[in-house]
Amino acid sequence: MSFAAACGVDSPARQAACARLIELVHASGVDQIRLSWCDLHGQLRGKTLTRRALAQALQNGIGMVSTLLLKDTSDRTAYPVFEAGGVADLPGLAATTKPGAATGFEAAGNLVLLPDPASYRQLPWAKATGWLQCQAWFPSGEPVALDTRRVLQHALQRLGAAGFGMRCGLEVEFHIYKIAEGGLAHALDPQQAAWPGLPPAVQMIHPGYNLLSEAWGDQCALPLRIVQETAQALGLPLTSLEIELGPSQVEAVFDVTDALTAADNLVLFRSSTLQALRRAGYHATFMCRPPFPQIMSSGWHLHQSLVQLADGQSAFRRAHPQAGSDPLDAVFTVSDTGAHYLAGLLAHAPAMAALATPTLNGFERFRPNALAPQAIIWGRDNRGAMLRVIGSAGDAATHIENRLGEPAANPYLYIASQIHAGLDGITRQLAAPRASPVPYDPTHPQLPTQLGDALDFLQHDATYIEGLGRGFVDYFCRIKRAELRREALSDDKAEWARREYFGRI
Repeated sequence: MSFAAACGVDSPARQAACARLIELVHASGVDQIRLSWCDLHGQLRGKTLTRRALAQALQNGIGMVSTLLLKDTSDRTAYPVFEAGGVADLPGLAATTKPGAATGFEAAGNLVLLPDPASYRQLPWAKATGWLQCQAWFPSGEPVALDTRRVLQHALQRLGAAGFGMRCGLEVEFHIYKIAEGGLAHALDPQQAAWPGLPPAVQMIHPGYNLLSEAWGDQCALPLRIVQETAQALGLPLTSLEIELGPSQVEAVFDVTDALTAADNLVLFRSSTLQALRRAGYHATFMCRPPFPQIMSSGWHLHQSLVQLADGQSAFRRAHPQAGSDPLDAVFTVSDTGAHYLAGLLAHAPAMAALATPTLNGFERFRPNALAPQAIIWGRDNRGAMLRVIGSAGDAATHIENRLGEPAANPYLYIASQIHAGLDGITRQLAAPRASPVPYDPTHPQLPTQLGDALDFLQHDATYIEGLGRGFVDYFCRIKRAELRREALSDDKAEWARREYFGRI
């Protein structure tokens, strides 16, 4: 029996897809295939196989050291895997433990990455190289609950059981820099090696503070063209690339897809953008606030709506404004379901912040009048609010934009956090407060201003504990607190952030 069969994912359709893929790889001349998996921090990891190993990997997967699930942002393992009982509180171990056998995490044992043949792409920047997306399994054939893609799949199953599907559109801001002359050599100097390593020395691609400037867009047309052509070659639904306000800052906008596809697309977009631009002499970063003066923060604005599975119609559309309702009431714009969902997002915002903005650097974005949220409020088409409701009664495209996220967030966790919070609002029929036309009023309930506070909220949020599982919440918080401790012990906070984030995400 193949490992795919042992996992319960083998089928005649999958076998046929694997056969077609092997034929395609041979016909296209691809001789390397990257098997990639998304870690807790939204970064792709994996192994590169030769073409001759592909058929075996499709059926039986490849081994992956289990500690990759236990790394913090510096790549340090946050659990004592070489100590007896050091990983005993990780979820999923009971199903894999046998007398005298390792659990899959103990002693840094292997898990198994199983590729999805339908995910195959040929990488446009790498010669004769293919790419496959994988998920993690225990050697026993049991799924790894800590796999963040599986976390989103579980959330979508809960949403489907309630009769809904989810649609997402993405707006992601990030920074692109030109690697300065000698800048890469500096980063690769063995005398400068450290853990984490140095980023390259860089120069800006545009001076900023001229929003949507056509002149600045033309000035940085070459790197933007690389981003566009890379995304299009990978089949990603990129619709625009825009000049943002900050120096060297840009924004990518993606068309609406189902939620899982949106998360998959963003993981691949970030990784491919970093790699393709690096080969052309540029350094891209999805760090919220790169470590330079006069920088502007980058956000990830998550547009979302629900559809009714029964008929495919929008669950947020209100045919007509509710009689007698105030334009600042949610029911003036969205359906009752949409208003309850909106209220759920607001109710769980303090805990949600840890999943939508999971780095210390990202919390520096929440400041007044910065086109970033500061308070737990919503507004009607107001870009200063945490939640921006877009559309009007009768509009099937009515949706909610959550402006809480940072571009480095793990897409699977960010989107899953919306589902669990929104479902709680629907289930309990929570009432949304009135919209605020003054988003930076200090009397509004405020978002957490530090990652540690957001983690505290997450560990005490009953909805997330139920939806994500207590084991996953504690696992996530333990790894993020390891990041907090290391930053607190660092002598130079700016240099710490430069190495921890700017050079890696």
